[in-house]
Amino acid sequence: MIDLHTHSTASDGTDAPAQVMEAAAAAGLTTVALTDHDTTSGWSEATDAAVRLGVALVRGAEISALAETAAGRVSVHLLAYLHDPAHPALLAELEKTRADRETRAQRMVVRLAEDYPITWDDVLAQTEPGTTIGRPHLADALVASGVVGDRDEAFATMLRPGTRYYVGHYAPDAADVVRAVRDAGGVPVFAHPGADARGRIVPDSTIAELAAAGLAGLEVDHRDHTPAMRDHLRDLAGALGLLVTGSSDYHGRGKLNRIGENTTAREVLEAIEAQGKLDVVR
Repeated sequence: MIDLHTHSTASDGTDAPAQVMEAAAAAGLTTVALTDHDTTSGWSEATDAAVRLGVALVRGAEISALAETAAGRVSVHLLAYLHDPAHPALLAELEKTRADRETRAQRMVVRLAEDYPITWDDVLAQTEPGTTIGRPHLADALVASGVVGDRDEAFATMLRPGTRYYVGHYAPDAADVVRAVRDAGGVPVFAHPGADARGRIVPDSTIAELAAAGLAGLEVDHRDHTPAMRDHLRDLAGALGLLVTGSSDYHGRGKLNRIGENTTAREVLEAIEAQGKLDVVR
């Protein structure tokens, strides 16, 4: 079994990279991708653990981007697989995004502190060194202080767009990210493109534009997609000549998603590896 979308403490997961590999092995996965938000800092630890456990590792990242649509700007998440982590243009974008995420989180803490007992030190206490700090860590600090019961409540009541505590963050243009991932020798796949319960999604025309820019695939089988949406995305991928992946979007205790709950076909992994600059770690 192959799961191509997981997160560790390098971003907003609750398991260390090695623990993600251990969870993959325990779930009977043969292959897992580590795709932390806007960072590759967990790769080294995950690689050591994957080799020790006999689990194949696809090194990747989930990159935050924005797409311009007729209805306005829409958040897009792109999974980059097997890219050169030192590629200058892509690395610069990731560093810019991470830096803005952290100052954004600090600004949100200032707003939250006007009404709730939360400090920046409280947020730092919920992270590991080198973590890309984001809203999930603010949620964890709110849980620890007793303000909310869990991450879901924090996002539903105060951390979502539209609340007075929410602050946006920098994200590059989605088509530019697709091209940058390709320039870095990577394979870009659109993460949960039909997850409309999370907010606005892009129209099919935007996905077609991303395909023209070099998008390789769509993450179709995902917890946040209804059966009807999966069918639609599968048909769209076929029409555009895109790969179809399935993934858990595992975050440890941070989400209900269970590792391996959606998986990717072996031939799709082979196609991704054939296009990538890096090899799958085996």
